[in-house]
Parts: sequence; C-alpha cells; structure tokens
Amino acid sequence: MPPVPSPGSHDSQVPRFSADDRAARVRFRRAIALMLATLLVPGSAQLVAGNKRVGRIAMRVWFVVVVTFLATMLVGAFKHGLFFWLASDTTALLWLRLVLMALAIGWALLFFDAWRIGQPLSLTQGHRRAVVGVNGVLALSVAGSLLFGAHLVGVQREFILTMFGDGKVAGANDGRYNVLLLGGDAGAGRWGLRPDSMTVASIDAESGRTVLISLPRNMQNFPFAKGSTMAEQFPDGFEGDYLNGVATWAGDNPELFPDSEYPGVDATVMAVEGITGLEINYWAMVNLEGFKDLVDAVGGVTLNVRQPIPVGLPHDSFYTHIEPGVQELNGFETLWFARARYDSDDYSRMARQKCVMNAMLQQVSPQVALRNFEKIASASSAMISTNIPASEVDRFIALALEARGQKISTLSLVPPMINTADPDIRLVRHKVAEAIAKAEGTSTSGEGKKSKSASVTGGSLGSLSEGYAANQSDDLGAAC
Repeated sequence: MPPVPSPGSHDSQVPRFSADDRAARVRFRRAIALMLATLLVPGSAQLVAGNKRVGRIAMRVWFVVVVTFLATMLVGAFKHGLFFWLASDTTALLWLRLVLMALAIGWALLFFDAWRIGQPLSLTQGHRRAVVGVNGVLALSVAGSLLFGAHLVGVQREFILTMFGDGKVAGANDGRYNVLLLGGDAGAGRWGLRPDSMTVASIDAESGRTVLISLPRNMQNFPFAKGSTMAEQFPDGFEGDYLNGVATWAGDNPELFPDSEYPGVDATVMAVEGITGLEINYWAMVNLEGFKDLVDAVGGVTLNVRQPIPVGLPHDSFYTHIEPGVQELNGFETLWFARARYDSDDYSRMARQKCVMNAMLQQVSPQVALRNFEKIASASSAMISTNIPASEVDRFIALALEARGQKISTLSLVPPMINTADPDIRLVRHKVAEAIAKAEGTSTSGEGKKSKSASVTGGSLGSLSEGYAANQSDDLGAAC
C-alpha cells in the first residue's frame, strides 16, 4: 500500500500564482503607477512610456505653472497688493480663467493617454474595471477642480465688470479718500431716488483709518458746493425740502445734468460737499432691500441689541420684535434692525446703521468671504452701484483690510449738536475737520463729550436728547 502524503504536502508543491497571474498583476501596478505619476507630475507617464515629446511639453508647462504659482505666493506674502490686483484686474482674471480651463483639458487628456499607455486591453477584467475607475476619479477630480476654479474666476470677473466701470480715477484729498455711501430702496431705473441714509466714509489713504460722517435725510436750508450746477439753481441754499429730496429734484430736471448717468446722485454729492466742506472722490449706492441677501451670503451678523427692535409695522402679518441681547441675525432681521423707525426716531436708526457697518467690517473675514464667494458676488452685484473705477478696486480692498481691527470714528450731524432745520454750516465743517484730525492724531482739542445717559435705544447707548453714542464716537465698536 503506497504511503499516504501528509496533509497539504501536495498543495505546497503547486505554485500559488501562475506566471500569467504575476504578469497581470505587474501590468496592473504599472497602469496604476502611470496614472499616479500623471497626477503628481503631468507628462511623466508619457516621458517614461509614451510620446516623449508630449511628455516634455507637459512637464515644461507644469514646471512653469508651479514656479509661477510659488513665486506669486511668495511675493504676495510680502506684498498683498499683488493678490488684490489679481482679484480685480479684468485682463488678469480673463487670462487666469483661460489658463485654468486649458490646464483642465490638457490634464484630463494626459490621464486618458496614461490609461492608454497602461494597455487596458491586456489586463484582466477585474483589473481593467479598477483602472477605469481610478483613472475616471483622478481625471474628473483634477479637471473638475480646475474648471470650478475657472468658474469662480469668471464670476469674479463678471462681478468687477458689472459693478465697477472705467471712470476717472480720483486722487486722495489731503491724504484721504471720501466716499459717499447712499442707502435706499431701488425700483426699476430708480436707484436711490430718495435715499434713506447718507454717510461719507473718509478713509486714510495709507492706514485705512476711517471716519463715518452721517447726514440726516431731513436736513434743510443747506448750501451746495460752490460753482456746482445745484449752487447755480439754489444760490441761497436748498429751501422747502429735505436733503434726501435733492435726488428727486435732480431726477425731475435731468436736462441740467446732460452728461450724468445718475443726476440724482451727482446733485446729492454737490449737497454733501457744500454741507461738509469735503471733496467727494467716489460714491456707492446701496439697495437696502438687497442688503439682506448680502448678510445671508456671509452667514448672518452678530449684533448687540439693546432694546426690542420692531420687525415690520403693527399692521403687518409678520410683525414681531428682535429681542434684546447679543443676537445672530439673518439678512431680513438685520435689515429691520438698521431701518426700523417705528417706536424710535431717525437718529437712533442712524446709530444702528453704523453698528451694522462696523459689524460687517469686523466680522466678515477673508476666510468667510472665500467660503461664500459666489453668493457674496451675486448679492453685491444686485445690491451696489458705484462710480469707483475697476482699476481702483485693489486699492480699496487693501484699505478695507487695513481698517479691520482699527477703531472707527463716527460723526453724525444731528441734534442736539446740529439743528437739522437750520444748520450752522460753519459749525458742521468745524466738527467734520475736528473728527478727521482726531482720527489722524493731529487734533489738539480734548476728548469729545461723552453721553452720560444710561438710557439705550436699539443698537447704541444714548438718547435723542443727549445724542446716541454710536453717532458721535472715537470707537464705534465700544459704542455698539
């Protein structure tokens, strides 16, 4: 009787994998390696196993892209203006978009070629499916990311083209840019017909230190800038209507402004210059109804609500209140916080609007802006119209970032300091000059009078009789 082999002795003499199996695994690993090489260094797969000319061209392009990117990051780290220029120059944005699209297409083709070089028909069915899957994921991920980047660049370029024009660049006046901010409802072709709010942002051209100078909509009997069209029409001042009526009057008499696209805004600028003595460099009109979309786009804003703020009017179906306390408000609530006058007054509303401006400036970080970029661009395009030239956008982005973290000073030309029915223009101009000098650290006068009132209204300390702290402050953040 022949001896019985021990268990497993026969199996141990048979190779676990055949030569064909080992060859198939080698081909599979080679195919995967070619695709991973294409991911890490585009063109390397072709240089090793394909068309060497294509590989050399792809690797040179990749080298130029990497070096350009690293050089841009290095220079931008020390000179942030480069990033701001790239984000605002429409020609640079166009080229960047085209480059990203070309890279997406070229890289996807290299992945396809790497898959071809890997000889997929020589692989087993299982390996073939795995290679197709890996190649598809890599190609779609890389090309998709680049195309999405190209889309965002296109959104930014369209935003710049839509919002900003190619108007005349205005230099700083005495080292400051004075930008008139107008806020109001806008209907079709009726941007800021009767603006609800008028604020001059006087911005230091070097440090970004900002003074917000607000003018009440109900100011009367004021002069216009000397030599202006409105000064010729009203040599004794604007009588019989409020400051926000200037825009309406000019809109009804457009023949006096033959070269103006926005006669109401231009007339309002003439009024603000006549009242404050400042030369306005640029203006921006904000559609307050669209403002809520911007707040929603950045994820809301946190405000210190000091007393109940009505949302709507008593007869509205949605009438309610924003309760006191530190609240995170959405766009709809923030709009009512800034605009509510029911059970309040114009001057309290002006103070609350300043608190909203301060919160938006301090809370919307570059990281938040990047995460919500597309929504912010869309909301801003529908919300703002301005005559700031596109070539100046990078400058104002840089100044806005400089202003973050700094104290914002405020001056509101309202009672009890100013009689809005019959304003003392010499006093107004003195107060404006004093507020700017104090912000620049050149004022020799003492600290401004602080309100001793313990009462509060909405978003600011103070009262109507003694003035709201946010309207007259060297530190807006503390007053809010």
